[in-house]
Amino acid sequence: MKFAFSSNAFLHHDLMETITILADLGYEGIEIMADVPHAYPLHLDDEAIDRTARHLSSKGLKVSNINAFMHHADGDTYHPSWIEQDENLRRKRIQYTLACIDLAARWGVKTISTEPGGPLENGMSSREGIRLFREGLAAVEQKARSQGVRVLIEPEPGLLIENSRQFKDFFEDLDPEVFGINFDIGHFFCVGEDPAALVKSLRDVTHHYHLEDIAASREHHHLMLGHGAIDIPGVLRAIHEVGYDGFVTVELYTYAEDARGAALEALEFLRRNQPEFPS
Repeated sequence: MKFAFSSNAFLHHDLMETITILADLGYEGIEIMADVPHAYPLHLDDEAIDRTARHLSSKGLKVSNINAFMHHADGDTYHPSWIEQDENLRRKRIQYTLACIDLAARWGVKTISTEPGGPLENGMSSREGIRLFREGLAAVEQKARSQGVRVLIEPEPGLLIENSRQFKDFFEDLDPEVFGINFDIGHFFCVGEDPAALVKSLRDVTHHYHLEDIAASREHHHLMLGHGAIDIPGVLRAIHEVGYDGFVTVELYTYAEDARGAALEALEFLRRNQPEFPS
């Protein structure tokens, strides 16, 4: 496996600075946030896209994933979601995701990650939420297939799809060549599941991992690796044992005030606790 760091911690840096910092620290990859202040696709022209690609190449940094979850440029972390009651807002999520697929294809990135439907609000039932989410994904499926970009659903506490059972039920009717899971280790821990045990059962649909620590209370708040209750070395062993050779991305957006320090501390933790990590 390879390790990356998510740019969503670097809110006080532009994308070029973030790429430089992570490469200089020794990361192999970067997850790029497709939102302000980094790479909101509707704000990028061809020159900016090409300039970013050249900078990534010059620094020897790969893009692990396009994070197409947050939407602060035109909403907030969860809105507009796939399951808004307002059709115009749902359309915004769809158009944004289509643009993220195109951006991923331009940079040669194989995956984008997205929210698992969104929050159930205003009395919406889970059944209606599932219906709307399926409709939204159907609207981006052809584009994703034609561009060779897989759309990864990221279960999260408090949203439409929170746990592995809900994900598996939802995924039954999706094309596994187009869709998959962004396996967030902390999120599964928050909802009472054992992430190490899930690695094996979800191995065939997992195409990217998010890594953070979580307190023993299972409160959804991302902590520095080793500062919580997750057996992170055990999870990494499980990922290694199933033969996964893609990226595991550290996601510590809660450390925006010292993103560089957080990235360095996380990398040092990984080097101490993952023998397969190159020195």
